[in-house]
Amino acid sequence: MKFGYILDAVRTPRGRGRAGKGALSGIHPQELFAQTLQQLVARNAIAAADVDDVVAGCVSHAGEQGANLARNAVLTAGWPLSVGGTTLNRFCGSGAQAVNFAAMGVGSGAQQLVVGGGVESMSRVAMGSDGGGIDGDNLHLRERFFQVPQGISADLLATLEGFTRAELDAWALRSQQRAAVAQAEGRFARSLFPVLDPLTGAVALERDEYPRADTSAESLAKLSAAFTAMGAAAVGPNGETLDELALRAYPQAGAIQHVHTAGNSSGIVDGAAAVLVASEAFVTSRGLKPRARIRSLATIGAEPVLMLAAPAPVSEKALKLAGMTAGDIDLWEINEAFAAVVLQTVRKLGIDPDRVNVNGGAIALGHPLGATGAMLIGTALDELERTGKATALVTLCIGGGQGIATIIERV
Repeated sequence: MKFGYILDAVRTPRGRGRAGKGALSGIHPQELFAQTLQQLVARNAIAAADVDDVVAGCVSHAGEQGANLARNAVLTAGWPLSVGGTTLNRFCGSGAQAVNFAAMGVGSGAQQLVVGGGVESMSRVAMGSDGGGIDGDNLHLRERFFQVPQGISADLLATLEGFTRAELDAWALRSQQRAAVAQAEGRFARSLFPVLDPLTGAVALERDEYPRADTSAESLAKLSAAFTAMGAAAVGPNGETLDELALRAYPQAGAIQHVHTAGNSSGIVDGAAAVLVASEAFVTSRGLKPRARIRSLATIGAEPVLMLAAPAPVSEKALKLAGMTAGDIDLWEINEAFAAVVLQTVRKLGIDPDRVNVNGGAIALGHPLGATGAMLIGTALDELERTGKATALVTLCIGGGQGIATIIERV
């Protein structure tokens, strides 16, 4: 199948997701996404009027991120009124899903030019602001699957896989070290643009501010486990703790080892990203030179209590659709929601770790939920071009037990 071409990918820097303290915390999320749209037009030989639709991922649809953020961002950007917008939520996979929907639109022939991307202002709209938790407070559903918070699922995954705290911290340190090198060498420069304060026009942020280049194995080892108290909270219908509820689905784990910390889990940040996807007909008729083509895309469902183990099977699904194997992929972007997710995916698929998250990941850079998938696609594309490599696979775990993957090939 033909899924179209990537003409360009842009993103904001990631700002610390702390109200009043992060550099982007004073900027409305519509403004963040609008600036990515403006960058796509400024950088490419297209007019905003050429765009058939804008698809934006966003996880917390509440407050400033409610009311169809995508459409309001189109208006904020000053684009023609004829350009529509829609906002979607596939939890952490939302940004990748937006790009995949854009690819489906142009691949079907129904559209010729679509923007897929996402935004999350975690300093202004906190996780869970939309209410209902992960299951919409459906008590009947809880009789079948009592879905626990992702931190508990991450520690359950680590326990089942036998990952130690030292192994998780080692991956976290690697993420910080590689992100520091990438920043120092300007490896993010092609996609990155400085965010401007919409009121003053001054630069608000021009580089990712979450990474800690001074991170050491010693400093990581000093951090306390983040989800121990949460796991001991009695929330079940009969007073069961969250740990007990998780173990009800996975008794073979014995006891959950709480090994994830703030240092080996993804960071809370603000940010936006956008990917410009075009049909083959549009590229040909305009004489454009795309940067990559989308080879394959896939989603999958998985067991919702463990929740975070789907990147491996969804990657296998995308590889099969593309007629490829894991060994055919030059670069992997596996979202570092938690260190155990990456380690489990690498082990399951037999991937060479040197091909994975070569410029660091969300542990170092942060995870702006609705935007991350689109950011990772841009990061993978930039690195393919920098190194002259051909193929990359981007995959993310998703709340509720889902996975998403996209395979791109440099043109």
